[in-house]
Amino acid sequence: MYAVIETGGQQHRVIPGETIKVQRLAVETGSEVSLDKVLVVSKDNAVQIGTPYVAGAAVTAEVVGDKKDATIIVYKQKPRKGYRKLNGHRQIYTLLKIKDIVIGG
Repeated sequence: MYAVIETGGQQHRVIPGETIKVQRLAVETGSEVSLDKVLVVSKDNAVQIGTPYVAGAAVTAEVVGDKKDATIIVYKQKPRKGYRKLNGHRQIYTLLKIKDIVIGG
């Protein structure tokens, strides 16, 4: 059994028991969240495809916590002008542990 969900403008293929990294969610650590933007659900080789979402399908997940991703270096330079700028960025993301995929209610 698997599902394809949409969160934070990205799509993730999830299975129960898996831990995924998503864009930061404004929820507390240890709480449970329900993701209802389910695009595709597969159970026992039967695939349901939503238009755009599958009606009545949801994915429940537990929030493990917020973490910072690896540093991304942003470097800007203009030729022959002596302009150089070095900057770094660390995106914050939320870890979700997938508990269950619910179909039809």
